[in-house]
Amino acid sequence: MIEKYSIRTDLALEQKERFEADNVEIPGVILEEENDEEREIRITTVKIETENGAKIMKKPVGTYITMEAPNMAVPDEDYHQEIAEELARYLGRFLEPVKTDKKEYSVLVAGLGNRKVTPDALGPYVVDNLNISRHIVKEYGRYAMGEDEVQMVSAVVPGVMGQTGMETVEIIRGIIGETKPDLLIVIDALAARSSRRLNRTIQISDAGIHPGSGVGNYRSGITKETVGVPVLAIGVPTVVDAATIVNDTMENLIRALESSETLKGVGVVLQGYNAAEKYELVKELISPHLNGLFVTPKDIDETVKRIRYTISEALNTLFSSGHAHNPS
Repeated sequence: MIEKYSIRTDLALEQKERFEADNVEIPGVILEEENDEEREIRITTVKIETENGAKIMKKPVGTYITMEAPNMAVPDEDYHQEIAEELARYLGRFLEPVKTDKKEYSVLVAGLGNRKVTPDALGPYVVDNLNISRHIVKEYGRYAMGEDEVQMVSAVVPGVMGQTGMETVEIIRGIIGETKPDLLIVIDALAARSSRRLNRTIQISDAGIHPGSGVGNYRSGITKETVGVPVLAIGVPTVVDAATIVNDTMENLIRALESSETLKGVGVVLQGYNAAEKYELVKELISPHLNGLFVTPKDIDETVKRIRYTISEALNTLFSSGHAHNPS
C-alpha cells in the first residue's frame, strides 16, 4: 500500500501530507504546526524518529522544519528581512549542539547546484553573498572582522557531476578532511509537489541531503555518516514536475464538474480516486512525452536573487553579531 505514495518531492511536509489525505498514520513520525499570523508565516516541523518511519517516508531519520511564507516571492525588502530573521532563529536551534561543545566553531557552507541553470543556482548564489571569514580569522584573529563575536566561515561551490566528473560528496569530503569544520551547511534548490510552494517555502533539516532526488536524478547523499561532521541542509523548491501541474488542474476540473448539474456524475466518479491514485493516473496519461518535464516560474531569475539574499542574510546574521548588507 505504501508504494502508491511515491511522489516527486524533496519536502518532508509534502510526503506527510499525502498520507494524511488518506488518513494513514505513520508510526515514529510526529507533525507539529505553528502560525505567525502577523508575519503570515506557517512553520511545520516533521520529526522522523524511527527507522521504520524513515523507510515509509523515504526520508532519513531527523527533523525537518518547513517555513511557508506566501509573500516570499514578492519583492518586499522589509518582508524578506523579517523572513531572514525568522530563518536565523530556527537555524540557531540546530546549532545548539555545536555551540554546547565549543564557544568558537568553524562552518563550511556548500552551495550545491548548477550556476548556469537559474532554477538550480540558488546554492551558488547564496555563497556569493556570504561573509566569508575563515582566512581573515586564521591570519589576523577574530577581532579583525570588526565584530564582537564571529565564527570561522568558509564556502565552496562544488558544481555538478557533469562539470567536474566527481560526486559532490567526494569533493566536500576532501575539503572537510583538509579544513576540519565543526559543521557543514548545504544549500540546494528543491522540487515540490505543490506549485503553490514554489519559491515560497524554505526547508531546514539536520538529516543531510540527497542532491537531485526530487527530480529523479539520484546522487550520493551528503550526511553526517558520509562526510564525518553534522550536516544542516537548507532548501527552497524552485521546480515542479509536469504531472503535478496537470494533477492540480484536474483537481480544479473535478470541483468545477461537481458544481455542474449536467456533469456532476463525472466529477463524483473522479472524486472516488484518492490523491495518490489520481497522481499516478495523470503520470500515465502524460507519459512518455511530458513525464520527465520540470517547470519553473517565468520570473525565476528575480525570485532566486531575492531568496538568495534572504538565506544569506540569515546565515550572515547567525555567524556574526553584525548584519549583512543588502546586495544590489
